[in-house]
Amino acid sequence: MRNALSDEEYAAQAEKGQPERARWSHLEQLIAGVYDRLGTVQHVLICANSDSKSKRPKAPEPMPRPGIRAAQPKQKISNEQADTIFRLINGGAA
Repeated sequence: MRNALSDEEYAAQAEKGQPERARWSHLEQLIAGVYDRLGTVQHVLICANSDSKSKRPKAPEPMPRPGIRAAQPKQKISNEQADTIFRLINGGAA
């Protein structure tokens, strides 16, 4: 199919293409896995060689993959919300 396109058609397709939404090959998946593992090794190495009282760096984010949404940050609850949940669990709704 690609060889049947003229240069103009090929350029037009390239302009509106969205490669980040395309499926990944097996090789691309393997490279992303290596990237993620290397980031984890680097994180562990930094944590192991830093002062125990210093602030630890945040764990690395995995490489985004097509079709997989990024993890949503966990919502934190206030003390008031936690007290309400505690009362409801312990029979406070009755």
